[in-house]
Amino acid sequence: MSADAHDSDAPGHAGAVEHHLPDDHGDDHGHDDHAHAEEQLGPIDVAAWGAGVAGVAIGVVIAACFALATGALTL
Repeated sequence: MSADAHDSDAPGHAGAVEHHLPDDHGDDHGHDDHAHAEEQLGPIDVAAWGAGVAGVAIGVVIAACFALATGALTL
């Protein structure tokens, strides 16, 4: 059986105010732990971004085709 890490987070528990202060630097490993190291961002996934841009462009073309077909857009 595992202990619930948030048992001490009930409203009104002892130390509730101190636990949520802006200067809480994670000494208690609670959910307000601000003492973790910064994580580096990974490389940009060019293929994924390209697929996303292509998808948006295809969506715009489809919307323009619908607009032309319904007469909402005239050339």
